[in-house]
Amino acid sequence: MENNRFETPVTVKGAAGTTQLLRTAREASDYLLNNWPGKRSPKHREALQACHDALAGDKPAMIARRAFIAAAREVNVFVSDKAPV
Repeated sequence: MENNRFETPVTVKGAAGTTQLLRTAREASDYLLNNWPGKRSPKHREALQACHDALAGDKPAMIARRAFIAAAREVNVFVSDKAPV
């Protein structure tokens, strides 16, 4: 069974001024592939690879989460890495 759940979800900007909560490496990967607003930079590629590695069980989800946050900050879609209250 896949264990790709983030310990703490990541909140990013979604469509039309909304926010989106990403809880797993799969959700982060889907966002990177389908909703990414910016240029597909090296940080984007690193995040995508880290998510795929987590999904394959090769690396912990924490690594994918960190890489995703770095890429999201780069294109200003990162909102929060704190647990929602």
